Amino acid sequence: MTLIFAHRGAAGTHPENTMVAFREAERVGADGIELDVQLTKDGEIVVIHDETVDRTTDGSGWVHDMTYRDLRKLNAAAKWGGRYGHCPIPHLEEVLAWLEPTKLFINIELKNNRIPYEMLEQKTIALVRRYGLEKRTIFSSFNHNSMRFCRTVAPEIETALLYMEPLHDPWTYVKVMKADGLHPYYRTVTATFVANAQRRGLAVRPFTINKPEAMKTMFAYGVDAIFTDHPRRAKEWKEKTP
Repeated sequence: MTLIFAHRGAAGTHPENTMVAFREAERVGADGIELDVQLTKDGEIVVIHDETVDRTTDGSGWVHDMTYRDLRKLNAAAKWGGRYGHCPIPHLEEVLAWLEPTKLFINIELKNNRIPYEMLEQKTIALVRRYGLEKRTIFSSFNHNSMRFCRTVAPEIETALLYMEPLHDPWTYVKVMKADGLHPYYRTVTATFVANAQRRGLAVRPFTINKPEAMKTMFAYGVDAIFTDHPRRAKEWKEKTP
């Protein structure tokens, strides 16, 4: 059964990586949420995709140059014409505290492929453990060294490798990295690849799939999950796929 992960929450209809987007994902029946984490200047784990706040908020500047208090003043819904009022950038703990009593899975993408945030892995692992979410959490990153480190520090939490281009001999690579899953750009995914991965016990969760035809193709391939900005739409198309 293919699970539906709401990419940055229900980012197609709500401000990405905000509590309103995550709550909407649960409301429409997503199986899980996906979000991105970075560290503030004072070492707090915040949920935001870009390394700067310019695109998604009414502020400007680098996340790692701003304190948590400064970041919380920004409106992550500012580009939505007032439709969602003031949505602060969430702290990861805020999300986990909300998610814990639900049945949702969570994919935490560590955004440390460009900025090597010191202690991001350890702090994120500690929070996941604090809320007892080890078995409902997947760590992913384009920084595969980070994923290998997470596997060493927290072997009980699933890790997955994000990538854009097809990997040469992915099975040997994944074995060396000791990862549990592959999160490829969806255009690189074939039915044969999915079958080969699953035969080896590896989960395949392509990103980011918003078009109905691509969704239907991934459902037909039997991928383990998809990441989509439109979880409600994905659920409807999943029900229509034979």
